[in-house]
Amino acid sequence: MTSLPPLRHPCPAGACDCRREQLLEAPGADTRILLLTRQEEQRLLERLENLQSLEDLQRMQQRMFEQLGIGLHIAPGHGEVRSMRGIGFRFDEQPGLCRKTRQAIPAAIRRALEKRPEIAWRLLDAHDLFRDD
Repeated sequence: MTSLPPLRHPCPAGACDCRREQLLEAPGADTRILLLTRQEEQRLLERLENLQSLEDLQRMQQRMFEQLGIGLHIAPGHGEVRSMRGIGFRFDEQPGLCRKTRQAIPAAIRRALEKRPEIAWRLLDAHDLFRDD
């Protein structure tokens, strides 16, 4: 007998816009995001807070997409980047991704960028913000 992996518990009614129930009811829907239990989310956030390089960040983005279906795009904001708040985070539309998780992941990455500003500089450089004209 095979046991199913634990799924994330539902958010309190009216507290989230994750559309978890619609995801579970849809036939053939990608339910990988529901494998991100609160305990696993804490492990993910801890890992994101301890990033060592831009390559490490990009590898984590790829793994989040492959394992959970989370599409996360990180780029400098439209205005001037004076702090880590100027770096923008955008998630692909994904039913089942909790509102709190959508807030916690960028916060963890910002903490990592504050600890290691060289990652932020490399991110900015990757978007040609430090190019010489």
